[in-house]
Amino acid sequence: MDEGEVTERGAHHVQSLERGLAVIKAFNADAAELTLSDVARATGLTRAAARRFLLTLVDLGYVRTDGKYFSLTARVLELGYSYLSSLSLPEVAQPHLERLSAEVHESSSVSVLELPDIVYVARVAVSRIMTVSINVGTRFPAHATSMGHVLLAGLDDADLRDYLAGARLDKLTARTKSRPDELSAELVRVHEQGYAMVDQELEEGLRSIAAPIHDRRGRVVAAVNLSTHASRTTRESVERELLPPLLAAARAIETDLASAPPSKARHG
Repeated sequence: MDEGEVTERGAHHVQSLERGLAVIKAFNADAAELTLSDVARATGLTRAAARRFLLTLVDLGYVRTDGKYFSLTARVLELGYSYLSSLSLPEVAQPHLERLSAEVHESSSVSVLELPDIVYVARVAVSRIMTVSINVGTRFPAHATSMGHVLLAGLDDADLRDYLAGARLDKLTARTKSRPDELSAELVRVHEQGYAMVDQELEEGLRSIAAPIHDRRGRVVAAVNLSTHASRTTRESVERELLPPLLAAARAIETDLASAPPSKARHG
């Protein structure tokens, strides 16, 4: 089948677009420069197909090459900016995160769900508490994060069942909930109590707490969190000192989103 033809998924599905995006996504922080063979291996494409896609991306300015190695150019940021510019969420959330972090002296973030991950769309960093830096666009597996638990708990039953049936629940630390039944039970608790706490499930030493952000129709469209180092807090102190201002910030973000013009209240 030619890359431009539709697949068995339906007349709407353009396989060449899917493959082109797969080539872009083959590049990451651990694989900033790739050979043709690397890209073919990472995407499952033949070398001939990978070469066509790479050279097309070179022509379009999204990829550069020295003849052997390929790497992304800054132009790929336009794809992310196109998404972010259509959102009011980061714009609305940022001042609330700044006030929240100033009040409690901890880092705060807002993320949205893009299964199987969460994606950061706004952040205020007070201190570096993780081994990796977190910026807008950073992704983490939803099953191991407080914001992920909040967002997963907000899914309807069918979508959550599909996620639990197919997700890779990697055990990132000894505390990570990596069994579907264990995670499902936790998500029930999160839904009932209205917030999630994750204690060193993403990384040793990292404790975080998150609350949902709802849209006008009551759907969970994002999550806001506070993260702290386990050496200077306890679970009890996080719930006692950080949860109330976190919930207040979530409600304030919701209020501002609800008052935004309809064309600016989309969250993706």
